[in-house]
Amino acid sequence: MVRVRRPAGPRLCCPGSDIEENSVTIIAAADGSALGNPGPAGWAWYIDDESWRAGGWKNATNNRGELMAVLDLLDATADTGEDLKVFCDSQYVINALTKWMPGWKRKGWKKADGREVLNRDLLESLDAALTGREVEFEWVKGHSNHAMNEAADDRARAAATAFQRGTPVPEGPGYVPAGTPVSVGAEDAAGAEEAASGATAEATTVVSTRVPAHVADALVSRARARGIHPQEYLAELIGRSLESE
Repeated sequence: MVRVRRPAGPRLCCPGSDIEENSVTIIAAADGSALGNPGPAGWAWYIDDESWRAGGWKNATNNRGELMAVLDLLDATADTGEDLKVFCDSQYVINALTKWMPGWKRKGWKKADGREVLNRDLLESLDAALTGREVEFEWVKGHSNHAMNEAADDRARAAATAFQRGTPVPEGPGYVPAGTPVSVGAEDAAGAEEAASGATAEATTVVSTRVPAHVADALVSRARARGIHPQEYLAELIGRSLESE
């Protein structure tokens, strides 16, 4: 687990160093996919079913997809003023952003062997997007039933497949700010079933609250152990608490 904080310039900080305990943390997963590597490629980030985005290219590498997913997530949440926790199954992305980038910049974006750093355009954009942000990256093993990582992977692969087939890319709704009413669409399986029986689809509301960083970490850990999203686990806790009153 690596935290990156850039208030005035690049600086790495260790877990638990100076994270604001009462800051809001957006929890997301980011992933990339390539069919051929290079080949039709996709990227996606995922917060929950109402807040995610995907895209891609006709020809790119998996690493470009991984980087683009993080970049678009940073851009989408840039105006929230909230900290960001990103689950990522790419050691390349995490190491590039938290370890290697300062050295690459000093060497004019060249590696130790003198060769040009690949994906420089995306890395320079990520360097700028990280400035002024506090972001925590946590590595997760790919295809290990991590609910949020799997959701991002599914969407990235769907985008890559769409470019391969020449069909519309399922881009997603983008970032949905907290408190935005979200109606359950008829295309949802449950919503479609209710519509068939004449029932009205129930509306849900995204709710945000400030919790200490250690509480957010505990929510993520317990949700992961159950194989569900942190938001689902938190909703269950709130529901049980209200029922017990």
